[in-house]
Amino acid sequence: MKGKLSLILGGSRSGKSQFAEEIAARSGKRVTYIATAAIFDQEMAARVKLHRERRDKDWLTVEEEENVLEVLNQGGKGEVFLLDCATVWLSNLLFYQQDMAPDTPVQTIEKQLMALVTNLAETTKRGLDLIVVSNEIGLGIVPEHYLGRLFRDLAGKANQLLAARADSVYLVVAGIPMKIKGGFPG
Repeated sequence: MKGKLSLILGGSRSGKSQFAEEIAARSGKRVTYIATAAIFDQEMAARVKLHRERRDKDWLTVEEEENVLEVLNQGGKGEVFLLDCATVWLSNLLFYQQDMAPDTPVQTIEKQLMALVTNLAETTKRGLDLIVVSNEIGLGIVPEHYLGRLFRDLAGKANQLLAARADSVYLVVAGIPMKIKGGFPG
């Protein structure tokens, strides 16, 4: 039996993570929370601390910056995985790519990262439910620098790919979730 894929989109501080956590809690299933944020400074440490404190104490939390697919592959049927967040995961992958030369063509980078996103979406074929939180970053100004534009474009394509395969998609604005596709997950 195929699991469900839910995509929760929103801008910074929109309430998307809290909404995703509510969906996970309502599922009644064992929840594994995959946190992708790396802590490089005090401000980020404070953000991560708030997320940790808000999480259900019965949930298993896995802090993983890169190998999200490995965490999901260890999961089993009947579980709910909450990935927070796909855009941070993508940025980690983009920055941590050790095997790519600086002159690697954009198409090669995009192909590799979109293959990982496709694999992410396909993990539900094993019967686990996946809730993916992702930032909607394409609504702002065009980034001044090449890397910013590349990241914006990759995030947009990743969100499109996930949304196309998702059973439900929500956009959260100012703490208000709006259904874009499907029914209420969980």
